[in-house]
Formats: sequence, structure tokens, C-alpha cells
Amino acid sequence: MKIDLTDTTSSKINKALVQGRRAIGTPAVGMVLTLVIVTDEENAYDALKAANDASREHPSRTLVVIKRVSRTPRARAQARLDAEVRVGAEAGTGETVILRLYGEVSEHAQSVVLPLLLPDAPVVVWWPVNAPLDPAKDPLGALAQRRVTDTYASEQPIRELSARADAYTPGDTDLSWTRITPWRSMLAAALDQVACKVTGVEVEGEEFNPSVELLAMWLADRLAVPVRRALSAGPGLTAVRMETDCGAIVLDRADGSLANLSIQGQPDRAVALKRRETAELIAEELRRLDPDDTYASALRYGVDRLGDADPVAPAPAAEPVAASGADGAGSPAASASTAAAPAKKAAKKAPAKKAAAE
Repeated sequence: MKIDLTDTTSSKINKALVQGRRAIGTPAVGMVLTLVIVTDEENAYDALKAANDASREHPSRTLVVIKRVSRTPRARAQARLDAEVRVGAEAGTGETVILRLYGEVSEHAQSVVLPLLLPDAPVVVWWPVNAPLDPAKDPLGALAQRRVTDTYASEQPIRELSARADAYTPGDTDLSWTRITPWRSMLAAALDQVACKVTGVEVEGEEFNPSVELLAMWLADRLAVPVRRALSAGPGLTAVRMETDCGAIVLDRADGSLANLSIQGQPDRAVALKRRETAELIAEELRRLDPDDTYASALRYGVDRLGDADPVAPAPAAEPVAASGADGAGSPAASASTAAAPAKKAAKKAPAKKAAAE
């Protein structure tokens, strides 16, 4: 069921939600959280589709905030709020309200969203594109317990990743980190099978991919060993090679779907490691609403050295410097974990990336 409201208010939108629930015979509210999606008109459809798919696992009220930029001074002076209320089959297993803000109203989106939040329920804000540099200080981000960005969607992903580290606040997370969850699980499981000491790591993936950088930083932070960054044609992450004192451990995924796990002294194994859709990534983030300390530690490790590293080339890099310090923050460790696509090079060549990738 759809209800269109023109030049409306938050109070009228709440009444429309009640009216819609009664019309479809479900007056009770059985949703567990409020998901606020801040996007533009171009990306609203894809983001809403992903949110509706994720709502099958996490029934939620989804508020889509679209700020419409007026081109003329007269239009900018005309403040208006239009809304489209969806309940029932049109909104997955929850409720959806699409808010289009015009004029001065777009500068006060939090005032429109606040009355529409579910009472006594967590709030998650997701920016599919054009996320603020400091999500926690954004007026909408300040309403949320969890703030989700996507560094890969920015025009300069590596520079954006550095900004995320500088402005990190507990509750921040990024879909570039979520994309490497299967890789982290597989690598941790592989190390559990051997009683060997890791002496060095190489992470291979496409250039200007924040997921590749985050995986390299996580490995350097957790293992306290040199990590070298290598380039490939992709898609996304393609391989991780861990050198140990009893042989190499290699996780190689050349086609973006099926990976090969090779451990010294054991037969090679094919493992499923497919590239996941945005709906799966959002569903994973909604399972956990507490601060992700592992992400924070990996993000802060070496990200301050992104601009100081030499440009990465496919050829073997110089001998990396061993890590010093227990937490790794600010230490001259892992030349390749920090040599990943420096900001200096990103400024010269930083293609806009709209599709989700690992």
C-alpha cells in the first residue's frame, strides 16, 4: 500500500503510517529498529531495495531522506516536504517512508526525521554515497547508535579512509570493512589449523580499493608482522599470502567467486568466497549495534602513513620494516599495509566508484 503526501508534515506522515497499518490489518508495530538512509535521487532506488531485502532479517522502519537541491533562488526559498508512505508488501517486512526535502527544510532534516523514529528502538543511519567526513557530528548521525558509510563509493577512497580514521567515533563502521568479513574468517580459520609463526604477509588486490587496505591493516595490526601490498586487476581482493616458519598459507580468489586455500602439508581446498550484494552487507551490519573495536583498531593502524608511502607498483617492493609497539598505532610497521594507494597518487588518479566491490 502506498500513500502519497505533498507539502506535508511529520505529524501527517505518522497518521498515514497508522492508517496504512490498519488498512492492511496489522495495527501492531513489530519492528526492531529505525534505518535512516541519506542519499540522492539517483541512488535511492538501489539503497531502498537493499534495505527492503535486509528487512526480512531485521524488520525495521526505513526512512529515506532525499535532499532536493533547487537551482533557482526562488525555488530554494520555497520550503516543502513531500513524502511517500509504504506499508505491507511494498515495504518488505517493515515500513518505508520516502522523504523529499526542498528549500530550507533540507538543512534541518533531523527535525523531520526525529518525530518519525520508532520509540525505544535503536537507530542506524546509512549513507550509500556522499557521506560526511565526520558522521558522528552530522545532525542525522547524532541521532544514531550506529553510522554506516561506504568509502568505496567516494571519488578518492583512500583519502576518505584516512578521514574516517581521524574522525572515528565508537559506532562508526564502513561497508568496505564489512566486505572483508569472509576473508578475515577464512584466514583466521587457516591459522588455527597450524602451529606456525607468521613472518610476513602479502595482500593482493585492485588499486584504490579501501577493502584491500583495511585487510592489510587488520593483518598488520593483529599479527605484528610486515605486510606488503601488491596490485592486481581485481575484482576486489584477489589473494593473501602468509609466509610462516613451516611454509606458506595462500588464499587465492581470481574470479571473485571461488577461492583456493593452500596450506603447506595439506591438500588444496576450494572455498566459497563470493562477492556479496549490498543487502547482505547491510543485514550483517544490523546484526551488531555495539561499537566494533576491531574495525577501530585496524582503521587507526597505519592509516596516518597512507600519504607518506611510495606509490605501489606491481613489481616487488623494498624490504618492509618490522612493526614496533603493541598496538601498532603510529609505529613504522608493515610497509605494504601502509603503502596501499597513497593519497598523493589518489589525488592524481582516483576514479569514481559506484558499484559495490571488495
